[in-house]
Formats: sequence, C-alpha cells, structure tokens
Amino acid sequence: MASLRLEGIKKVLCVGAHSDDIEIGCGATVLRLIQEQPGLQVYWLVFSASGARVREAKRSAAEFLQDARARQVRVAHFKESYFPSEWPAIKNTFEQVKRTFDPDLVLTHCRDDRHQDHRILSDLAWNTFRNHPILEYEIPKYDGDLGAPNVFIPVTRELCERKIAALLRHFQSQAVRHWFTAETFWALLRLRGIECNAPGGFAEAFYGRKLRL
Repeated sequence: MASLRLEGIKKVLCVGAHSDDIEIGCGATVLRLIQEQPGLQVYWLVFSASGARVREAKRSAAEFLQDARARQVRVAHFKESYFPSEWPAIKNTFEQVKRTFDPDLVLTHCRDDRHQDHRILSDLAWNTFRNHPILEYEIPKYDGDLGAPNVFIPVTRELCERKIAALLRHFQSQAVRHWFTAETFWALLRLRGIECNAPGGFAEAFYGRKLRL
C-alpha cells in the first residue's frame, strides 16, 4: 500500500480529462508543491482537447509549471464525452506514462464524478498505478456532484489568486459557461478551507481512497 508525505513528494502526475480540469481541481495544490519542493518534477497529462482548447491547455500548463524543475506537458485528442468507448486506447496511454514516469503522487478525477470521462480516468489511474498514492480532486459543475472529501491541502490566498487569475485568463472558451466564474472558484476554496480550519482560510479538497500514514 502506498504512503504519502507532502515533504517527500518529488514527482507528481497530474491527470485531467479536459483542458482546464487539472487547474480547477488541484491548481493551487500544484503551485504549493512547486513552491515548497524546488526539485519537483511534474507530468501534466490532458486527455481531450482540440483546436483552441489545445492552445489554452498548453499556455495554462506553462504558467502553472513555470517554476517546476522539470515538466512534461502532454495533450491527447480523445473524443470528449466518448471516453467509455475508448477505454483500451486510454489504458495504453496510462501504461506508456507508467513506463517512463514513476510518480510519488497521482492527482486525478474523483471516482464518483458524474462526468463519464472523469470517471474513466479515475478508474484507469487506479488500475495502472496500483502501488502509488492517489488523490482524487473535485470539479464543480451543473450536475451537482460535490461530496464530502476527506483530504484537505491548505493553500494561501496568494496561490488561490494565481490559480483563479490563470483560469480566467487562459480559458476564454469557457467564459460562456454560467459556472465558470471567479466566484465559483473562490467559493469552493473558501468552503474547503472552513471545513479543514485552514490557517489562511482556503484549501483544495481530495478523496484519499487508500493511504498509509
């Protein structure tokens, strides 16, 4: 069984179905890890993006990871909303990553997310990285599937501001969505900060299905 200590994390795999998922779900956590771990290596893997969304994904990742010691950004082109039918190819992508990158922490979607693409990636992350610490992040959405996470990572107001500013700046294609607003992102960060009594008042929350402490 995998164990987890934040100060021991040197290599992180960030998995997102769509071009803004990683930033929304764990962007401030990634910024905190980079800030606290000068030698951090990050593999940033987005499974579905096309056209302008590819450019958005790459520009955003470049900003979030600019201070990481080593970074690899990969944007794949699986068809959005059709991940269940592409299970074998997606699984092969995970296996390719595993052969070249051995993470101390995997950040991926929540297993109980109502978006089918998100659930597929969560299942395959667990299927592939069976002896690695995995934290599942949350994505606010119309479906109303937010739950009661059990792992909290406090983040400073400064990191929250950086996360939200980058989201709004880089993902102009999402501005038409009624939930894609600074208020949404601030609200969730503040709520999770309250729930874990974060020193600065803000936190990102995750599901830790199996961790050895």
